[in-house]
Amino acid sequence: MSAENVDNPPVYYEQLDDIEDDFEQVDLEILRIQDKMTRDLYAKRDKIISKIPNFWSLVFEQAPSEIDEFIQPIDASVIVSALKNLSVERFELPNGHPRSILIKFDFSDNEYFEKTTLEKKFWWRHAKDGWEGFVSEPIEIKWKPGKDLTNGLLDLAKKIYEDDKSGKTEEKTPAKKELVKKLEDTSLDTVSFFNFFGFRGRFITAEESAAASRVADEKRKARKEGKEIEEKMEEDEEEDDGEYEFEIFPNGDDVAVAIAEDLYPEAIRYFRDSEELAALSDADFEDDDEEMGEGDGDDQPPQKRKA
Repeated sequence: MSAENVDNPPVYYEQLDDIEDDFEQVDLEILRIQDKMTRDLYAKRDKIISKIPNFWSLVFEQAPSEIDEFIQPIDASVIVSALKNLSVERFELPNGHPRSILIKFDFSDNEYFEKTTLEKKFWWRHAKDGWEGFVSEPIEIKWKPGKDLTNGLLDLAKKIYEDDKSGKTEEKTPAKKELVKKLEDTSLDTVSFFNFFGFRGRFITAEESAAASRVADEKRKARKEGKEIEEKMEEDEEEDDGEYEFEIFPNGDDVAVAIAEDLYPEAIRYFRDSEELAALSDADFEDDDEEMGEGDGDDQPPQKRKA
């Protein structure tokens, strides 16, 4: 290979972009087919596990680290004592985006909140700057007096979202000031798992996402046809780095993916793992009892076995 080729290697970035786009389209088609083929299986599974006491609480006991690290001890007590069912639905199918998901938690009556069904939607959206990912809306949890596990953060996130949605986007609304103050006094390492229901992400409407998708499709088509693409930048377009200052659960999208693509489809495996660990713990406990029992009564040392 000549030195010229080493110093000036061919540039195939656009072709690589095309290949990545093709892989993405295959992944999306697989999701569509998988959803269609497994819906009846999940319905059958739901009927069976509804007869198993504490199925989902046992599943959460073995949740992967992407989920478990955000579950505080008090959150775990709520899940163990009250979680009855969990479901995941790709709610925009068959015609919408297959990555969009609805996660629904069903709880029994408990001492913390009144409405026992908590649903949260995650829409897969595109932005005009090329970003794509999950956006969501904070949902309300009707906490019982003195039982707000989010310390008011969820209510404030919901209020700010409604203000932004109605056009009140100024930086210093009372709700934003209060939320900033609370976040300054809160370690995100110790926030409740229920802050998950306040995840928001970037503010991108369905119309904005559709427009951005059309532009991306046109660019993709032009590249494949070998046409030059002229990049246009609007003068008033502001840069958006995707960060949201008032996020009360920054890892909400990662947790949603972990639930939808790991915990929910692998629930039977996690349930069995939990049962196996419980059985081992019981066996160890019985062994400890036997050892303690052997030491009762006679203080004489045990006789050696004959060779």
